[in-house]
Amino acid sequence: MSHHVYRSVTDSKRKDLSWDETWKGADDGLISCWERGREKAIENTKLADCAMRGELPVLVWKGGVEKKIKTKKYGTLKYLATWQGLRGDNLDIHMNKEVELVCSKTGMLVIFTSDSKKYADE
Repeated sequence: MSHHVYRSVTDSKRKDLSWDETWKGADDGLISCWERGREKAIENTKLADCAMRGELPVLVWKGGVEKKIKTKKYGTLKYLATWQGLRGDNLDIHMNKEVELVCSKTGMLVIFTSDSKKYADE
């Protein structure tokens, strides 16, 4: 299994995938999350603008920040993939590495990880 998931913004959205192909493949659903982020950017340009400014808005996956309630929190790689799509970035995630981002609006540190134990109680 490859631990690096990459898709270019020039790639077309995949079509007619089964649930298993979408969520159980080697990418663990990250491509689907990124594709949804790209769709969401078209549907909600204000949300996309927030993401472009480096904000981590609340989305369906854990990782968004409404206000700073502690110094750090954990988020899912699915959030990170959705956020990259929302920003219009390429999907570029190393599944075995954690990514640290600081929300430009709240100043809160969010660590995106594949370790569900870390974000289970967030």
